[in-house]
Amino acid sequence: MPRRDIVAGLDIGSAQVVVVIGRRDPQNGQIEVLGGARSACPGGLKGGVVINIDETCRAVTRICEEAEEAAKEMVKELTIAVRGSHLQTFNNHGALNIARTDKEITAEDVEKAIESAQAVHLSADREIIHTLPQGFTLDRQQGVPNPVGMEGSLLEVDVHIITASRSHLNNIFKAINLAGFTVSEPIYGLLSAGEVVLTQEERDLGCLLIDIGGQTTDMAVYFDGSVHFTEKLPLGADAITRDLAYGLRTSLSQAQQIKENYGVAMASLLEQGDNEVSFTAMDGRTFRKVSRRFLIDIIEPRVEEIFSLVSEKLQESGYSDRVVPGGAILTGGGCLLKGVEQAAERILQLSARVGLPQGVVGNSEIVSHPSFATAIGLLGFSTRSESAAAINERRRISKGSPSIAKRLKEWVEETF
Repeated sequence: MPRRDIVAGLDIGSAQVVVVIGRRDPQNGQIEVLGGARSACPGGLKGGVVINIDETCRAVTRICEEAEEAAKEMVKELTIAVRGSHLQTFNNHGALNIARTDKEITAEDVEKAIESAQAVHLSADREIIHTLPQGFTLDRQQGVPNPVGMEGSLLEVDVHIITASRSHLNNIFKAINLAGFTVSEPIYGLLSAGEVVLTQEERDLGCLLIDIGGQTTDMAVYFDGSVHFTEKLPLGADAITRDLAYGLRTSLSQAQQIKENYGVAMASLLEQGDNEVSFTAMDGRTFRKVSRRFLIDIIEPRVEEIFSLVSEKLQESGYSDRVVPGGAILTGGGCLLKGVEQAAERILQLSARVGLPQGVVGNSEIVSHPSFATAIGLLGFSTRSESAAAINERRRISKGSPSIAKRLKEWVEETF
C-alpha cells in the first residue's frame, strides 16, 4: 500500500511526460526527491494536449513504474502539471462592500471578494483552475498585503485567472486513470516550476520566468510577490532539433544528440579548435561531417526567434520595466542548450540564469536537471490539494469543474 507521506508529481509536457516521487516534510516544507523518470511521448502528446489516450497511458505507466522502482515506493495519486494552447489567462478585479456595523475584515470577507473576481462569463467547455490574488485595496488604499483584522467599508482585490478546456483536461484524466492512477489536482505547469526555481526576493522585486519546453515556451511575470502576466508561445526547443534534422539530412534522434552534445546558442561562444562533428545520415549507415560553425548557423536563428517572441510579448504586457531587478530565470529542457542564458541576456536585455529547484534534497541527477523542475514543484502542491477520489468522482458523474470555492477557502485559511 502507498504511504500517506509519499507524494508524486506528473508533468504533462508539450512532447514528453515527467514524473517525480518524493516526500515533503510537514514541519519545514522541505522536499526530498526519492526517484523520478521521463519519457518522450510523440505519438500521445502534442503541444501539451493528449492526441492519443492509449499512447499517453502507456507512457505514464512506463515512467511511473520506473520512478516507483527507483524510489522503492508505490503511488496511486498524482498531482499533474498541464500546459498547452487550450489554457487561457487574464487579470480581473473583484470588490466587496462591508455593509455590517462591524467593519473589521475577516478571512470570509477576503474569500467573498476573490469569489466576486471569479464572476466571469465562461463557455461551457471551460473551467477555472487557478485564481491568483495579486493585491488588495481597502477603502481605495492600494498595496494592502493582508486586510484581515483591518477595518474598512470597501475591500477590492486584483487576481490572475487561469482557465483550461474541460475536454482536454478530461482526456488527460482518462489517460492517467487507464494507467491505474488517480489525479489529485491539475496545476498550470509554469506555476509549479516557479514554486521551486524562483526565490521569494525575485518574486517580490520582479522577474521573468521562461519555461522552454519541447513544443511550447511559457512565460510569467512576477512582482510584488505574485503573478501578474502569463503567456504561451507555440514554439519550443524541438524546433531547433527539427531544423538540425532538416539541415543535416539526418534523423530527429540523431539531431537531438548533436544538439545536446555539440550545440551552442550563439556563434560568439564557439571556442577555438571546435572543428568538425561526425554523425550518421538518415539511412543510419552513411557517415558525414560538418563544422560546428555550420551547426551554430542553424541553431542561432531559432534561439533568436524564441527569445524575440518572448521579448515581444513582454513589451505588449506593459510589465517590461517590472522584471528588470530579478531578470530572466530559465527552466525546462530547452535551457540545457549551452549558452542559452547568454543568448537570453543579449536579446531580452536582462540578466539571466538557469533556474534549478531550490530547497530540495535527493537524487542530484534529478534535482539539478531543469526538465524535472516542474514535476518537483508539484510535490509542494500535493499536500494542499483536494482528495483524488472526490475530484475523479465529480468528473465521472457530472464532468463539472473542481470546487473552486473549496480551494479558495483553503488558500485563505492557509494565508490569513
